[in-house]
Parts: sequence; structure tokens; C-alpha cells
Amino acid sequence: MDVSLTAAHWVYLGGIIVILGTMLMRKNIVVPAVIGTFLTAFVFSGSLVTGLASIFNASLVAARELFNIFLIISLVTAMLGALRQMGADRLMVAPFRRVMRGGTSSFIVLAVVTYTISLFFWPTPAVPLIGAVLIPVAIRAGLPPMAVGMAIAICGQGMALSSDYIIKVAPGLSAKSAGVDPDVVADRALVMSLIVGCTALLIAYFTQRRHMRRPAPELLTDWESRAESDFGKPRDDSPDGGATPTGGSAISRAPAEAATSAAPPTSTAVLAEPVTASARQVIDGTFRSIRAAKTFAVLVPTAYLAFIVYLMVGKFTDLVPDLKGGDAAAMVGGIAALILFAAAATNDKKGFLETTSEHLIDGLVFAFKAMGIVIPIAGFFFIGNGDFSAAILGLPADVTGPTLLFDLVNAAQSHLPQNAFVTSFGILAIGMIAGLEGSGFTGLPLTGSLAGALGPAVGMDPATLAAIGQMGNIWSGGGTLVAWSSLIAVAGFARVPVLELARKCFVPVVSGLVLSTALSVLIF
Repeated sequence: MDVSLTAAHWVYLGGIIVILGTMLMRKNIVVPAVIGTFLTAFVFSGSLVTGLASIFNASLVAARELFNIFLIISLVTAMLGALRQMGADRLMVAPFRRVMRGGTSSFIVLAVVTYTISLFFWPTPAVPLIGAVLIPVAIRAGLPPMAVGMAIAICGQGMALSSDYIIKVAPGLSAKSAGVDPDVVADRALVMSLIVGCTALLIAYFTQRRHMRRPAPELLTDWESRAESDFGKPRDDSPDGGATPTGGSAISRAPAEAATSAAPPTSTAVLAEPVTASARQVIDGTFRSIRAAKTFAVLVPTAYLAFIVYLMVGKFTDLVPDLKGGDAAAMVGGIAALILFAAAATNDKKGFLETTSEHLIDGLVFAFKAMGIVIPIAGFFFIGNGDFSAAILGLPADVTGPTLLFDLVNAAQSHLPQNAFVTSFGILAIGMIAGLEGSGFTGLPLTGSLAGALGPAVGMDPATLAAIGQMGNIWSGGGTLVAWSSLIAVAGFARVPVLELARKCFVPVVSGLVLSTALSVLIF
């Protein structure tokens, strides 16, 4: 089909190129996205008023479409804040320490626990939790610090976050821009993430295996006693390039919750005080807190495990309704809210109404700090999508909006290789470039939109292309390949140089991405 490109199409294309170039320079892309939205709307309508209004309308449309994602993040974060207050978050992982007897078993346990926690709660709370409880055990068992960092980064920031199968923020962003079912994107992203993750883990294990040592308390003592000035510098006597902070620069740049979660619960210090009449009341109160923490440490995993079972039963049988996309996400948020209320009431019986509100506010603040940057960026890509462009441009309700991105791809079809492999690896490369800005999510509207436009042209399901782009975005920027991402927190807790950790992860992760993309073209 012949497509007549207008000046608005070329301005929109120029905006995409500028955004990609800005990402390559590792700069923030909010300003180019907003300017691109303004110029596209202005050139399309010929009205300065419409151009200026589009800046607001684009973000408003994006916020309306994505707010459910923000709400889920805030509820889960608020719940974790209440659990952290009573110490239940630490107890949830404590049983795994018993099986960490050597380097190999520690590597496996770190990988499984990190993946499980990150799948349900995202890697941000998982890293400080594992850093405070499991990393010292793994070091004492003979696992080198670099292997610790690689296992956590690959399983948390990579494998769990790239599929985001439970909370479904990433599949929702990709699917919304591609115009496909989020559940299909989530299912395919889960398979791809497992292929990438297992490949990367195997390569990481065999490259680090020769550095594993026999379990010894001295390993932990040496790991803990390294000078702060050594952090970020490879040690001559350490083959894995390990180095340690005792509060170094990388930790100071890690998320705020990392620092708070790393500290042991204050209630443990009370037990060391002499038992007096007044102290006994405190001790009694502490024991009640410990019992409550143990209760919630069992309750939370049980609740979400039951939810997973429900999803599986609904997916493969007719015994219960099959929850789709938004319904499943709403259940995650609903469970988190009820657990939040119960935990807050347990922690502070008299003031739990105020405490609950404080946790919710903290959750909302975190959600907008983590994801708020996506809104104006998504607004730019939404203006190229016919489903949203009319509202952004202020067109009447009965008028169909322009499909700028689709028109550009359609016009270029004759110049593009009609090959699924070329297109798939092109989307992967764009996703990895988009991830260079360090969040892993801001490029999802771009790769999702390209997947929706390119899929039909090469005879591929857009959901598959969207999932491939999602893999590139999150494995690159989510915290495995770039040092200015949340990989800083992983390196800080593992006490290894963050640049060295990113370099060590490069070959395993890229190998997994190449294998996953090739298999996806053949399988789906």
C-alpha cells in the first residue's frame, strides 16, 4: 500500500532518531521526547495552541493508560515497608541459609531466592534483603564476591525483571504500545527470560567456578575487613576483582531502601541488655514482634503462592475463572493492600491508620520516582499510535487519529528486508540501545510501537517482537550491562567494582539474548 508521508511524519521520525541518539550518549531523553511531541503536533495541526496543548495531553493520556501500573508498584512497595518494619522480610529468606554449604550450593540458592523474590517484589527490595542476609553466608561458604554479584544481577535485574510475569509492568508497557494482549507478551517474555537467564547463569558459573574456595570463616572476615579506599579497584590478590566498601560511594548511590534494609532489626539489640523490670516489658514486646514477624514471613509467600496456583488452575482448567491482564494485576495489588493493612495494624495497633497512610505515601513516591520518567516518553510514542493520537491532538471523538509510526514503517517496507530474523535482531538491538539510559523501562514504548508496526510487515506476531524488544531493554538497562543502573546496588552489597561486574556480565547476557531471539523466531 502506498503511503503519502507528510511533514508531520518526517518530524516524528526525526524525534525517534534524536531520542535514540540521546540514549546512545547516555543522556536523559525526557526533553527530546517532549520537544518531539510538541513539534509533531504543531506541524500536523499547523496550530501553536495544539502543539503546546499536546505536551500536556500526551502526558495525561500516558498517565491515564499507565496509572494502574504505578498503583500496583506503590501497593507492593508499601506492603514491603510494613514487613520490613517488623523484620518479616529478613525471616522470609532465613531458611535458605541452612543449605548454603559450599560455593556451588550458594550460587544456586542465591540464584533461586533472588529470582523468586524479584519476580514477586521486583529486584529493588530483593537486593538489600539478600545483601543483608544471604551474601555473607555465601561468602563464608566459598563463593567469590564477583560470582555473588553476577548471580544476583542475572536472576534479579535480568531474568525476573525482564519477564515481570507477576506484577506485569513491563509486559503492560510493551503490549500497550504494540496494540496486543499483555498476557501473550508476558507468556513469551517469560520463556525468553528463562532462556537468557539460564544461558547467562551457566556461563557465569563455569567462568567463576575456578575461583570458588573451601568454606572458611576467614573468607567472610577478609571480605568484611577490606578498606573503603579499595572499593572500585581490582585487588591484586583477588582473581575476581573483588573490593569492598564499608559505606563506599556505590552504596551511597544505591536506592534508599537498600541502606535501610541492610541494617538489622533494632529489636535484636534489646535482647543484649540486662533484664530489668522495665526491660522485661520491652523484651516481652520484642517476642511478640518476633512471633508476628514469623507469622507474616509465612503468610506473605503462602498468599502469593496460592495466587499463583489460582492463576495456573484458571489457565489450564475451567474450575475457576481465567484472570487476564488487568484482573491478575489487580489481584496482586489487592493482596498487597490487605497484607499492608494487617502488618501495619500488627506493628502499631493504636496508630495503624496513620502508619498505613505513611507506607502508601512512601509507595506512591517510590513508584513515581522509579517510573514517572516513563510518562512523557510514552506520550511521545503514543502520538504516533492511532489509538491515542486523536486524544493527544485534541481531535473530535469521532475522528480517527493519525498513525504516524505505522505509516513510516509501511512506507519503508520496500526498502526493508522481509526477514523475520533481521527484524527480530533489529528490535533487540534497538531495545539494548534504549536500555543504555539505565532504567530498562523508558524504551519499552519505542520497541512496543515498532513491534506493532513491523510485525505484520514481516509476517511475525507483534507480541513476539514486543517481547524481544522488552528483553533488550531490560537486560541492558535494568541492571546487568550498564554500570549506571541499579547494578550499582548489586555491586555495593557484593563489594565488587561495578564496572568490573558489568564487564563480567556482558558475554553471558549477550550470548543468552542472541540465543533467545533466534529460538523465539523459530518457536513462536
